[in-house]
Amino acid sequence: MIKRLLLSLLLSAPLLLVSLPSAGQETPKEIVYYGFDPDIVTNYISGNRRSLGYIRVTVELMLEDKAFLPAIEHHEPLILDIIIGMFTKQPEDKIKSLTGREEIRMAMLQKLQETMKKEAGEPMIRDILFTKYLYQ
Repeated sequence: MIKRLLLSLLLSAPLLLVSLPSAGQETPKEIVYYGFDPDIVTNYISGNRRSLGYIRVTVELMLEDKAFLPAIEHHEPLILDIIIGMFTKQPEDKIKSLTGREEIRMAMLQKLQETMKKEAGEPMIRDILFTKYLYQ
């Protein structure tokens, strides 16, 4: 009985050591989300050019690391300007279609990553999510 217990302890010990991080390894980065409050409400180009449509969207940024939060908070006005500026330049058919929405999201992600790399030295933003997307 004691031999079995010792044998099982000896066999499980390497498994325990493998799971512990060594001194040379970094701790894993914690992904966090950053949202803007209140929702973003802006106009877009309507199809008939006589009136403007509007869009209300809730945007969440997926950040590579929790350590990037202070830099994102510092650059929030610039980030909001990019988001709003991109929506206002979109045509109605792109705003209202699912494929257009995805194209807008990907272009916005690329622009935000380029801007953050230029401003802070690192892209920081892994993804951008539209959690609420209403248009009229």
